[in-house]
Amino acid sequence: MIKSLKLRHVILIIAAIIFVDQFLKIWIKTHYPTGEVYRVFGMDWFRIHFIENPGMAWGWKFGNETGKVVLTLFRLAAVIFGTWYLGRLVKQRYSRGFIVCASLIYAGALGNLIDSMFYGMIFDKGLTYDPTISDYLQYSGVASVSSNGYSSFLHGSVVDMLYFPIFKVGNFEFFSAIFNIADASISVGVITLLIFQKRFFRKAIPDHLAASIETNTEVSDKVQVS
Repeated sequence: MIKSLKLRHVILIIAAIIFVDQFLKIWIKTHYPTGEVYRVFGMDWFRIHFIENPGMAWGWKFGNETGKVVLTLFRLAAVIFGTWYLGRLVKQRYSRGFIVCASLIYAGALGNLIDSMFYGMIFDKGLTYDPTISDYLQYSGVASVSSNGYSSFLHGSVVDMLYFPIFKVGNFEFFSAIFNIADASISVGVITLLIFQKRFFRKAIPDHLAASIETNTEVSDKVQVS
């Protein structure tokens, strides 16, 4: 029998991911300069490598400042739509796995949207766009929370820090991407959906019907036994 999730469970999943994502980003940004590399437990394949990117997930860029604003507004529209869509999934009792995956994707999009919308206003240092070179300028030192932000609303840069260079053969390195918890949440949600799509794209049986089915089954079994 397919089971669904209640709205409060969806909210808890999203809140937990946002909390961990934002806590790690703010801690890294206020304790390390950009480019800093730290080997977790001394391991080569698990590193904290603090960078910032003005564009999409996994460090991809999207043109100049105009492109960045367009991308941020697109993220905002996606989050607004996702809020409605998640509510619809819960109301229509889709499978638990599908709702969990949708919640992971939603939380990841919201986590990076927070960076893009507000980080330029609440931190004193960050990437700033220089039209003379048509690129973003790096900064030195450690950022701090400040009312004098390095940029304006919608112009913040996304903080990335997780780096897993598992192995390297010649010039090829696996895994070379630097990402954050929000990126990982989106990726896990999408990949899991692709793998289990046949199982997930079904609706759960409403509780009152499930109870009726169980009752009928039990009565039928008794009849057969007698």
